Amino acid sequence: MKQLFVLALAAASITAAAPAAADVDSQSDVGFAVKHQAEVKASPEAVWEALAAPNRWWDPQYSFTGNPENFFLDMQAGGCFCERIRQAKGGKIENSGSVQHMQVVYVEPPKVLRMTGALGPLQAEGVSGTLSIGLKPVGGGTQITFEYVVGGYMRYPIKEIASAVDAVIGRQLSRLAKLLDGNAKTDAPVEKASAKASVKKDEPEKSAIKKTDADEG
Repeated sequence: MKQLFVLALAAASITAAAPAAADVDSQSDVGFAVKHQAEVKASPEAVWEALAAPNRWWDPQYSFTGNPENFFLDMQAGGCFCERIRQAKGGKIENSGSVQHMQVVYVEPPKVLRMTGALGPLQAEGVSGTLSIGLKPVGGGTQITFEYVVGGYMRYPIKEIASAVDAVIGRQLSRLAKLLDGNAKTDAPVEKASAKASVKKDEPEKSAIKKTDADEG
């Protein structure tokens, strides 16, 4: 279960070099920033409502359980974008743990949602990350901007992890946009990070993303 997010992010690093992928916004020896935008016909209010339900748009490929119904988001300062870890016991489904993906630090509906947290395998590194989601009315619809900034010490090559994370963030925005508007204009095609099957579990050393001791289970 703990390998799911790692393998999916490794797959993203493979597909991030595809021509359709957007470039990393900026990077240095100590971190990087990625940015993606999309335009949908839905109102900012409708987009805000969808944001509050990550189980409807966040790709479960980038999770710890693989089940989107385990996601939840409390849209207030201090709130949690979290994932329940559940298992069957005695014919019933019971909570057996949880994961905090990010914590909400700024809320201004329906304009800005900002969360902090190191996503996926970055959670085990000495880094911090900030995801700023901006909504702007445009032409009867909404322009959605996702900006994710990561900085600190990590045991991954910056160039490779930045490209992988860029693909992941772009994919999340694409899925949100497609949920709201099947004809949405986005700089991150939903297919661009979909090569999970190409990563072999018995060859993690060949990917840009390797498991840490904390991920062994």
